[in-house]
Amino acid sequence: MYIARKAYKELWSAAVSTQTGLRGMAARNELRFRRQTKAAIIIQSHCHKFLACSKFKNLKKAVITTQCAWRAKVARKELKKLKMAARETGALQAAKNKLEKQVEELTWRLQLEKRMRADVEEAKNQENAKLQSALQEMQVQFKETKEMLVKERENAKRAAEQIPIVQEVPVIDHELMNKLSTENENLKTMVSSLENKIGETERKYEETNKLSEKRLKQAMEAESKIVQLKTTMQRLEEKFFDMESENKILRQQGLLTPAKRVSDHSPSLASKIVENGHYLNDENHTNDALSSTPSKNYETPDSKLRRPPIDRQHEDVDALIDCVMKDVGFSQGKPVAAFTIYKCLLHWKSFEAERTSVFDRLIQMIGSAIENQESNDHMGYWLSNTSTLLFLIQKSLKPGGAVGATPTRKPQPPTSLFGRMTMGFRSSPSAVNLAAAALVVRQVEAKYPALLFKQQLTAYVEKIYGIIRDNLKKELGSLLSLCIQAPRTSKGSLRTGRSFGKDSSTNHWQRIIECLNSLLCTLKENFVPPILVQKIFTQTFSYINVQLFNSLLLRRECCTFSNGEYVKAGLAELELWCCQAKEEYAGSSWDELKHIRQAVGFLVIHQKYRISYDEITNDLCPILSVQQLYRICTLYWDDNYNTRSVSPDVISSMRVLMTEDSNNAESNSFLLDDNSSIPFSIDEVSESLQVKDFADVKPATELIENPAFQFLHE
Repeated sequence: MYIARKAYKELWSAAVSTQTGLRGMAARNELRFRRQTKAAIIIQSHCHKFLACSKFKNLKKAVITTQCAWRAKVARKELKKLKMAARETGALQAAKNKLEKQVEELTWRLQLEKRMRADVEEAKNQENAKLQSALQEMQVQFKETKEMLVKERENAKRAAEQIPIVQEVPVIDHELMNKLSTENENLKTMVSSLENKIGETERKYEETNKLSEKRLKQAMEAESKIVQLKTTMQRLEEKFFDMESENKILRQQGLLTPAKRVSDHSPSLASKIVENGHYLNDENHTNDALSSTPSKNYETPDSKLRRPPIDRQHEDVDALIDCVMKDVGFSQGKPVAAFTIYKCLLHWKSFEAERTSVFDRLIQMIGSAIENQESNDHMGYWLSNTSTLLFLIQKSLKPGGAVGATPTRKPQPPTSLFGRMTMGFRSSPSAVNLAAAALVVRQVEAKYPALLFKQQLTAYVEKIYGIIRDNLKKELGSLLSLCIQAPRTSKGSLRTGRSFGKDSSTNHWQRIIECLNSLLCTLKENFVPPILVQKIFTQTFSYINVQLFNSLLLRRECCTFSNGEYVKAGLAELELWCCQAKEEYAGSSWDELKHIRQAVGFLVIHQKYRISYDEITNDLCPILSVQQLYRICTLYWDDNYNTRSVSPDVISSMRVLMTEDSNNAESNSFLLDDNSSIPFSIDEVSESLQVKDFADVKPATELIENPAFQFLHE
């Protein structure tokens, strides 16, 4: 029993020891595992932290790089705008300096002409005095000679009566008769010479008078030109100062805008700011989304009044744009849409706002409205509206002073008599005109959005003008190629200008007249300002002149006598059209055809071989260059009468002059270039319109009925 118990205890003790060892080993293993797990977690945490830091740094670097690139792009755009404004200012300054030089040169020439005129007057007076004294002396001599002649004749008669009585001395009587006849012949010769001298003296006196009158006329023209240049220079200076003030505002806004954009990068603030400066909340969007239910159809006026002002203004702008997008017509010869837009902008004080979206929406509306560029009627309607709106804005806006800017000095008025008279007439409008202008236009201080809108509107006026002009040129281009050469009859002979109009199928000139009349009627119906109509037709006639003249110089079959008669008859049709359209719309269109008119006049003149070079350059074709004259003279051939061109001496003279001018690259070209620039300024458009003409214009009827536009009744 004892042995078994002892063996059991030993076995139990061994088992306990073994279990204790195993449990200790398991605990140590568990502790080691926990330590390894903790170390792995720490390592993973540090690794995740490192990766997150690296990712954040890379993202931050990319964001900073993107922001820098975007800011640089915005800054480059602002710099480009400022450079363009500075370039325009520099161009105006250069034009001003050029005009000042021209004024100085013309002043010097005027003084020189005055001195020359005084010298000529003095020399003329002296010459007149000498001629008068010589004339008086000759008249006295003539009278004395006449009296002597009468006395001698009486003596001769007496002597002849005494001849039959006195028979003793016949030889003496014959000698006396011979002597008297000789004296009579001498007296007759003296009288004829005196008459010649008197005639020559009178002719010199008339030539001197003509020369003095011519120089006096030149001096008066020079003086009037100086006054005109001074007035133009004054206008340019005023425009220069206005542009300087506008550029200061634009520069100031351009400097402030990047700073504002940097401060607006916060996500919470960026979600509240839109591009045009209006502030919106996410709550407003949520409320709008929740309230966009059918119950909107049953809104009351009180609910509209409880809306935020921004929502009401957006609704008013939407109503305005929906109205003016339609053809609302004209009132008192003025576009209703432009007048309505101007009255709304004036009432909403959009011109004085630092931030507004109205101008952006109007520009987008105009851009979408003129997408249909094929219809001249549609483009004429918008040209009338945009130009009228630009005129009203031009009269209303006055650029606000930039911070720290000194007041600009206005240019002094012209010091000449005519300049003072012009400024006096211009600065003294009647009280009625001032009252009418005050009812329509109100001067406001322009902010950056208004000035930018005026520039964008100016660009649209120029764009629409160019579209209408190019449409007319495109329409006339195909006809002009048919008008340069006379059509042939069925037998192959050329149709002359005298048979012009007999066959309507070949009367291409009449189709040109129809195109011009169609566009003129369209522009009149849309009440486009006459100055723009003048510029359109002036540039169109210049295009006709270039196309016909260049075709004449490039095609030998066009330089014929019969073709000249055909083109001359067509030019007569254009002249008749200019007379019927009157100067109000045609302007100086007829003067733009001077190259082709002179070239055609040379083609149809007879006996060209008798014409000298001086007669060609001074009388027939004074505006054509030597290269152009040489080209016409060498290409000319007569298909009707087989007459010759100019003489070889004239051709040789032209060759000599062309050789002398060969170093000048511009003179070597005999072709004309078409001018597609914009030939008018906003000041010219503004001067052609009057504010008082808008006193009786009625706004759009559709908006007058809207309660939100009750101010249009004012």
